[in-house]
Amino acid sequence: MSELSVFKWWQRGVVYQVYPWSFMDSNGDGIGDLQGIRARLEYFTWLGIDAIWISPIFPSPMADFGYDISDYCNIDARFGTLADFDALLADAHRLGLKLILDYVPNHTSDRHPWFLAARSSRDDAYRDYYIWHDPAPDGGPPNNWLSEFGGSAWEWEPATGQYYYHAYLRQQPDLNYRNPRVRDALLQVLEFWLERGVDGFRIDTIHHLIKDDQFRDNPPNPDWREGMPPHRRVLRSYTTDRPEVHAAIADMRAVVDQYPDRVLIGEAWLPFDRLMAYYGSDLSGLHLPFNFQLINARWEAAVIAAIAREYEASLPPGAWPNWVLGNHDRSRIASRVGNAAARLAAVLLLTSRGTPTLYYGDELGMRDVAIAPERVRDPWEKNVPGLGLGRDPERTPMQWSPATNAGFTRGSPWLPLADDYERTNVEVEQDDPNSILSLYRALLALRRREPALAVGDYRALELGPDIYAFERRHGDARFTVVLNFARESRPVSTTGRVVLSSAVARELPSSMTPSSPLLPHEGVILSHA
Repeated sequence: MSELSVFKWWQRGVVYQVYPWSFMDSNGDGIGDLQGIRARLEYFTWLGIDAIWISPIFPSPMADFGYDISDYCNIDARFGTLADFDALLADAHRLGLKLILDYVPNHTSDRHPWFLAARSSRDDAYRDYYIWHDPAPDGGPPNNWLSEFGGSAWEWEPATGQYYYHAYLRQQPDLNYRNPRVRDALLQVLEFWLERGVDGFRIDTIHHLIKDDQFRDNPPNPDWREGMPPHRRVLRSYTTDRPEVHAAIADMRAVVDQYPDRVLIGEAWLPFDRLMAYYGSDLSGLHLPFNFQLINARWEAAVIAAIAREYEASLPPGAWPNWVLGNHDRSRIASRVGNAAARLAAVLLLTSRGTPTLYYGDELGMRDVAIAPERVRDPWEKNVPGLGLGRDPERTPMQWSPATNAGFTRGSPWLPLADDYERTNVEVEQDDPNSILSLYRALLALRRREPALAVGDYRALELGPDIYAFERRHGDARFTVVLNFARESRPVSTTGRVVLSSAVARELPSSMTPSSPLLPHEGVILSHA
């Protein structure tokens, strides 16, 4: 038996997020699609990826680019057909790739048949599929709950004389997950895609799923200040992270567990002390509640080391960790920390204990793209302008080649391309041994070759200021990862055979000695075999 066979694929593998609008366009309409993803599957195997997570591809009016679903069990025509999806899934499996879908149980589109029926009459059978409430005595919203995208979370429906609740856009009414019929209907959605052969789900905004049944006002946020998103004026005590959500997750897990070797990943932007509950009291919850702490962290060795220490200490027995550096809602890592530090970040992501999730294009060093006001597509930026909340900059097209439109489309791309796409792209970087793409590929190959770096134990080390270092061990294999977060060289008091360095054009010594310096923003992996 292989020494890795005791671990699930989602423990030893690496997940790659595809934002379908921007990955690859096969038909020239400027929007990525399923056939485009299918045409690029061998890129994932070349790179060394194990699983592809595709953001929503279901029928939608696209008020929020697919997170407003009007049919959970079909494919939006912009992306293709169910037959296209089945072909993509079959090809992915043939190449040894897993495929993970987005699952959005918190809300639907306001054009979903359920909501069209619900808003038609207070007596309609689907009325209780959503959250309705009478107005306050003054005729205004029932309470102070705020939308993530700005303004009140309550929308008035004059036809039936009540408000409905929407945590996001008014076109995204929240489902009433306290209704057993809603829960059953959404569990059937999981079964539909599991029967087609998908390998798991990333559950959108899972901590929003249950709301306070007494509709109490959220308390004011004492830390709110000008410049913060408006919805942060209140603490979301009664609209997120309600205790009842864990029973709903257990129901989802029970369905998924009927199918072998599947995974449930959850999006919950929570501190560790609250996030750990999403594993379930007996690990019957999510396999991987997303750990987003690196996305918001100050890029300092002491901060990153403290995050890792707290995370490891917080994990319930038997729970598996995970790490995320970027996604479709946050600024890209190269824009947050700079090009040199982005190489260091690659080493951090792919050597830390747990499952890494890689956002498309980060392996190229893609950066946020400035979006002119007339080209803004993101509803958050349109609703709350001027605060830099827009997510378009990190959603721009994948850069495949120096050709027109970076090889993404032969049409007009839905968002503008980066100015540097002629240099920062797959085709150019594949041939450059010093590119960040080559670094990612080398790291992924090393991680796959050495079980210690994939599933090994973790132990933090103290090796000096501005240095975050840790040991990974599995069986007789032992590695030390040393990361210099400083802008200057730093001496490192350790020894070992140098296996890999993140530095560009670094003439590597065969081994480190106590006097060997690390270059600015350099990460090295040392073997002690």
